[in-house]
Order: sequence, then C-alpha cells, then structure tokens
Amino acid sequence: MHPSSAAISHFSPDTPMAMQQLSHPTGSLNIRSKLPCYRRRFSSKVLFNVPSTSFITNSYQPEYPASLSPPANQSVAAIVFGDAPHSRLYPLTKRRSDGAIPIAGNYRLIDGVVSNCINSNITKIYALTQKNSTSLNSHIIRAYSGACLANNGFVEMIAAYQSVDDKGWFQGTADAVRRCLGVLEEYPVAEFLVLPGHHLYKMDYQKLIEAHRENNADITLAVSSSMRYKDSSYVNVRVGRENQVVEFRKCQGKTPIQSKDEKSIMVNDDAHDNFQSMGIYVINRVAMIKLLRQYFPKANHFRSDVIPGAISLGMKVQAYKFDGYWEDMRSIESYYHANMESTKTTNMAYNSFYDRDFPLYTLPRYLPPTIVTDAAIRNSIIGDGCILSNCSIKNSILGLRTRVGDKAIIEDSVVMGSDIYQSLIDDSKGTAVTIPIGIGEGSHIRKAIVDKNSRIGKNVMIVNKDNVQEGGNEANGYIITAGIVVILKGAVIEDGNVL
Repeated sequence: MHPSSAAISHFSPDTPMAMQQLSHPTGSLNIRSKLPCYRRRFSSKVLFNVPSTSFITNSYQPEYPASLSPPANQSVAAIVFGDAPHSRLYPLTKRRSDGAIPIAGNYRLIDGVVSNCINSNITKIYALTQKNSTSLNSHIIRAYSGACLANNGFVEMIAAYQSVDDKGWFQGTADAVRRCLGVLEEYPVAEFLVLPGHHLYKMDYQKLIEAHRENNADITLAVSSSMRYKDSSYVNVRVGRENQVVEFRKCQGKTPIQSKDEKSIMVNDDAHDNFQSMGIYVINRVAMIKLLRQYFPKANHFRSDVIPGAISLGMKVQAYKFDGYWEDMRSIESYYHANMESTKTTNMAYNSFYDRDFPLYTLPRYLPPTIVTDAAIRNSIIGDGCILSNCSIKNSILGLRTRVGDKAIIEDSVVMGSDIYQSLIDDSKGTAVTIPIGIGEGSHIRKAIVDKNSRIGKNVMIVNKDNVQEGGNEANGYIITAGIVVILKGAVIEDGNVL
C-alpha cells in the first residue's frame, strides 16, 4: 500500500483561514492571507517551518537550471485554465470543472499544474475559471490563498464575468485572456505562460522559458510524442531541425497551417507528425497583446485561432520537446488509467506524488489518519480519514473519508470518497441509515469510478457483468464508457443491485 504523503493533513471547511496550512511532503507552510481587494487576490509570504529568511525553499528544493535573466519569479506570469474546451470527462464534470476532479486520493487535477509553477519558481499565477467552477474556486482560494513566494508572488483566481463592453461569458481561452489583459498587464512581465489546468505531468517551466529566450522566439509550444490516447481533435506539430514550428495541423480533414519560411527551414523527417501540442505556450508580452488586440481581436482560442495565426503572420514560433510523462485527462479512459498508474512504481507513472525534490501541493484538511481493521490492501493508495473494515482492496484509489464495509471487495477502481463524515444513525428516527455514504458490506466493485458522496448498498455488484463498452443509465446513477463503470456523484445504488 502506498500511504498518502506523510505531511498531508487536511482541515475542515470551517477551519479559520489563519490556521490553514498548505500541504507539502517536507513540512507545513504557514499562511497569512491579506484581505482581498475587488478581485479575489491573495498575496502574502509563505514560509516553511524554518528560519524566517527562507521562502519556499529548503534542502529539498529542486535544482533549477542556470539562473534566468530576468528571473522567472519576476518576469513570467502563469495563466492556468480550470476548464478543458474539448473534455470528455462527463459525468465527472457534471457538477465540477475539469481542474477540480480528484486524483490519487488527496489531490485535485489543478494541483499538479500549480505545483509545477511553484517548483519552477514562477510566483505570479492567475487561475481563470468559468464552467461549473464553484468547487474549483473554493479549492484554489482555500489551498493557495497566500501560497506565494518572494517578490510579491501570488495565486489569483479570476472568475468569468460580464462587463459593459463584454456581455457574454468567456468564449474560449484566447477570449478569456484578452478580456483579462487589464489585470494581467498590472505587472511588467516579459512572458506569459499559458497552461491547461487539467493535465497531469511534471515539468520544470524554467527550462521551457530558457529555451524560449535562447531562441528569441515570439511563441514557444511545448510538444510531446508520449500521448497514448490520440484523436482527431489534437493538434499535430511538424518541427524543423532548429525546433522551429513549420506546420500546425489543427485536426484531420483541415488544411495544415504552414510557416511562411517553411521552404527555408531544414525539416527533421523523423519528427514529421510525431509531436502533439500540449496546449502549453510561452508567449512574449508584446506578441500576446498584438495578437489578441490588433491582429486577431475576435479570436476565441489559442489552439485554433491565435497560434495558427501567428505562424501565418511569420512570427517565430518554436517547439520545446518534452519527453516526460504527460496525460491530457481528456477522457474517462485516460483519467482512469492515470489513477491506476499512480499505484505503481514504474517509469511510466506520474511520480510527483512521492517526489520530495518536486513535490505536489494541495489543500491540507487535518483529517484523522485512516483506520484499517482486518483489511487486505495491495498496490493501492488510501487517502486521509478512511474507515476500512474487514475488506479487500487491490490496485485501487480510495479518496478522503471513504468508508468500506465488511467483506467488500474493491479491485482496479477509483473511489473518490466523501465530503463529510455521515452518522450511521438517523437522528430524526433513531434508526440506522438505510444506505449510508460509502461502500456497503459484501459489495464488489471492479474497474469502476465511484464519484464523491455515493451510497453503495450491501451486496451490490458493480462489475460490468455484460461487458458493455458504452451505455448505462444516468437516471439510475451510472454510465459505462470504454468499459469503465462510472457512478455519479451522490448516486444511490440499492442493496443487491448488479451493474
């Protein structure tokens, strides 16, 4: 069994802000939040429990590349999007945005991207949210309010809004950045780092920024060849020998966007069509403003409008080749497999859950430790505050406050847990709760995702007995996609049901 990170302890929603601490594997981070201004701005110093002269740094700080000039924490602003424009994560996104989806027991997807920024010494972070954003906004505010570095660093949430000039909601990533430029221009940064908030990977952004500056690029794209779940909506990138982007294929059946200088660029044939855009962009400040306000004032998306437009204009667009683990989390299948891989200690898995040199930060909740009574647990991750009776758990993820009854079996599954501890006695009637939150006695769950606050009765079989690949019945609390049974958030599965 892989325990949750040793220092991870979580507080309840009503814990005073002054007592909250950001989770870190090597110690706690004291948070002293300033009062917000007209936006949800939280800016303060965050210190380890080490001498007060240290900011987010100690003996476990990652080794950064040669110092950037100017340094990233003063010259780069990260823009993190909480929503995925082409997500197929429904029904997990029925009541939450993509970045708020739980991962590996204790975390949310957006934690990986924000942690990459913190570990890369990027201290000005804007999180743009819109769709089903309540839980994500709450998580960002509570987890990162005051989670800042030196030089007036901050994590700031900018929720979608309407104004006198803009009556509608954000129409896409580029539209959102354009409408927020007034806020983003407050600091004289040299580059903007645009990041999807729902991807899972570990990247030192300083290396990306260093490559961008060395090449004197207007835009640098992070590209990868390691993606497993490809489809026609991905962007294929053709790269020259000097890493210049010479072709940008938006999707199948569309004419590829080519650089004006393609004929003069030596193309590496081995790289042809082997790279996918990760949706990660470093864009010079001046280029960003010109592209969004002058050249393409009606563009909605970076991927389909701004980046192809910049290439067609002859701007210098470079590729940064990333060869590490990367999962887009675009589908239920990719989300499921990323969770399953987190239970393994292989080179194919995302390893920041246990990396002391490049740690993953999240919201501490100060839950009690998990209690295990006569349970058999193998190759699994167990989140904080779980109550496990005489059960069997294999190759699975159990999230916060998961309750598993006697003789229950959970295999190859993700159980997200619960937002509360539910009493097993109905106070109004003085009798036992019929189907409490959790996994009931004698139930068997295999290759499934059980969303939060679900109530699985006794002797329930969630095993996809008919080997259905796509189907299900949302009205009865579940769907099946790619052969994976997904139990909806808050669903009730009655005793003895077989799915």
